[in-house]
Amino acid sequence: MHQHGLKVTQATVSRDIKELGLVKVPAGENLYHYVAPPGQPLVNAYGRLQRLFEDSVVKVDDSENLILIRTLPGTAHAVASCLDSLAWPEIIGTVAGDDTILVIVKPKGAVATVLKRFEELREG
Repeated sequence: MHQHGLKVTQATVSRDIKELGLVKVPAGENLYHYVAPPGQPLVNAYGRLQRLFEDSVVKVDDSENLILIRTLPGTAHAVASCLDSLAWPEIIGTVAGDDTILVIVKPKGAVATVLKRFEELREG
């Protein structure tokens, strides 16, 4: 991971693998891959999102029916993917860059509800 500019510990990687419910499968001599079991949804997606929010989200702002989430560089895709996996009915979609996520909320009146959830995620 360090070769890709990511600084993580083995404990963090192991915890992520466990939270995602990945299984180890052989991929050659002394080589293994971790994959999601076929047809299985993410295990504890909310818990993972909560940890990602605590560790990665820097700022949350809104305008009309749009919410902008600023993250640490390189973490926006992980946060957006986990958020999408929860399939909250008020969120019709997300668009993630390197450190920014655009969350589209419908109806506009639901923005306060989504912002409250995001605040709870950041507080742990």
